[in-house]
Amino acid sequence: MVRGRAALRALSASARPAVRRGPGLRLRLTLLATGLVAIVSALLLWLGWLLVGNVVSAVPRLPGETTVRVDGVPVPTHQLGAVLRESAREQVLVVGGSAFVTVVVAAAVLAWTVTGRVLSPLHEVTEYARRLSVESLGERIGLEGPRDEVAELADTFDAMLDRLQSAFESQRRFVANASHELRTPLSVIRTELDVTLSDPDADAAELRRMAGVVREATTKSERLVESLLLLARTEGAELAVREPVDLTDLVHRALSAVSGETRERGLSVHRCAEPTFAVGDPALLERVVGNLVENAVRHNVDDGWIEITTHGGPRWALLHVVASGAEVAPDRAEALFEPFRRAGVPRTMRTGAGLGLSIVRAAVLAHGGRVRAEPVSGGGLAVTVELPVAP
Repeated sequence: MVRGRAALRALSASARPAVRRGPGLRLRLTLLATGLVAIVSALLLWLGWLLVGNVVSAVPRLPGETTVRVDGVPVPTHQLGAVLRESAREQVLVVGGSAFVTVVVAAAVLAWTVTGRVLSPLHEVTEYARRLSVESLGERIGLEGPRDEVAELADTFDAMLDRLQSAFESQRRFVANASHELRTPLSVIRTELDVTLSDPDADAAELRRMAGVVREATTKSERLVESLLLLARTEGAELAVREPVDLTDLVHRALSAVSGETRERGLSVHRCAEPTFAVGDPALLERVVGNLVENAVRHNVDDGWIEITTHGGPRWALLHVVASGAEVAPDRAEALFEPFRRAGVPRTMRTGAGLGLSIVRAAVLAHGGRVRAEPVSGGGLAVTVELPVAP
């Protein structure tokens, strides 16, 4: 939920048009291209002026003190080279200057036109982003044309929208399910209070019975709220503590906590005693093991069985919890990791908040591990957790 609200704020902020500071990208590219063309053209003009002057200066001297006419003007023969050089350079400046202005103007017009066409898809992406809202997350840009950088940007934006849409839909389902789960104990509390208060003959025994029901309902609500807070803090969070943790020891402690319920229901438990160390937050890993063991006990059948094995490898520490129980369809096993899912059926069990496996998955992912669930032939579920070991 925290990430959903953050994404919503970011999406709302991106939907507001930002104030542009300075010239736009199209104008900057046009000025850059025009400036480069102007510099190159000016350099070529200078080189032409220099070379023409040098070539004309190489005219051989004519003998005697005679004069020649250049453009109708008599010029002494000993000054002929200098006069021709200046005349040639003047012609280069006149013709080259006109060509320089023409080339620079043409480059500016061409750059403005080309950059406009090139940036047109980018403007399309920008306009789409401005129109985007929470209600239109299902729309996609789907930019067609050449697969260039702009198309890559549009595809990345579409992929981001896919993730945002998935996050918002998951948040809506989460809020709806949480509201339903909290409404049930609150309705029980209100009903008990209304019935008891409307009975003028309610005695101390009746009040104690009502208080017991209210206490049980508030305890369930408290457990649900604590699970919701833990799930919200765990999803996408960074681990504050990383240290070696013995998974076998955590299994022993978790089984001790449910030993009474295990004996009451006649469950046979088989576990591995081999020490297996993973690296992570001891509190979160204890919750992971505890939730898996509790699920194996509470969703089991009377006189059923539980097998818990641990194994250490070069990179991963494995925790494998297999238990008998109700039939689980193969295509519904992974759905058990969604909030408020129990044996693939939402909100049908009387015990538990339906967040156990969701917390397991969030905590395992926070450790950089992996978790998967598979149905057991004949009924039951097998959950495998892989956690990183110390390097």
